[in-house]
Amino acid sequence: MPRAFFFWGIMADKPGFPEILSFSPTGYGDELAWAAAISISIAILAYALGLLIGIIGALGKLGGSELTQKVLHGYTTLVRAVPELILILLLFYAGTSGLNALLAEAGFESITINGFIAGVCVLGFVQGAYSTEVLRAAIQAIPIGQIEAARAYGMSPFLQFRRITLPAMLSFAIPGMANLWLIVTKGTALLAVVGYTELTLATKQAAGNTKMYFTFYIVAGAIYLCVTLLSEQGFGWLERRVRRGQRALT
Repeated sequence: MPRAFFFWGIMADKPGFPEILSFSPTGYGDELAWAAAISISIAILAYALGLLIGIIGALGKLGGSELTQKVLHGYTTLVRAVPELILILLLFYAGTSGLNALLAEAGFESITINGFIAGVCVLGFVQGAYSTEVLRAAIQAIPIGQIEAARAYGMSPFLQFRRITLPAMLSFAIPGMANLWLIVTKGTALLAVVGYTELTLATKQAAGNTKMYFTFYIVAGAIYLCVTLLSEQGFGWLERRVRRGQRALT
């Protein structure tokens, strides 16, 4: 058999680009779509958890006791100093082992933590440290006269935060929080190292099965890019809405 005929025969047997990414039984489109949905779900929940931690951490750093400030300073310094991959490995494995050890001491049976929940908690814990610093800086950027006026009116701390601090700090916080959202969407890929099937691990498995590495990694990159572009549009709209009535810098 001529060598050229043999080569083209092999190429003809390989599935095409549309077929390999289809939602048919022989395609991987449904697997990638489901994995992308999981990645985005983890990112949204981890971002929300990190935002909640960040609000508490920022207020604690600015108005908490000396002990609270030291604990929060240690938390933000440690998380920002250690690479995320190491933190994920430590929190995922050591955290699970530590929890089961506590349960054993209390006389309960050990549990297996759901990978989805563990991923959200780990990424949310990491996000919380960065959110704390972003929100702390945003609060400090508020003109002090607004805070003093709220106190002079006798507002409670909660009412002061809801009516004065939160609306005033949003315009300063949104750019930084937008960056943190993009970071957590990419950070979901790190969960592949602990064996949880999200977009990156699903892409790796599909590429390994078909040996079409370039094709699948380009598709995964395009999915992340689409998420980024849509996120930029969303945060851009939110920032314009928050800044309504403010004088733009020229």
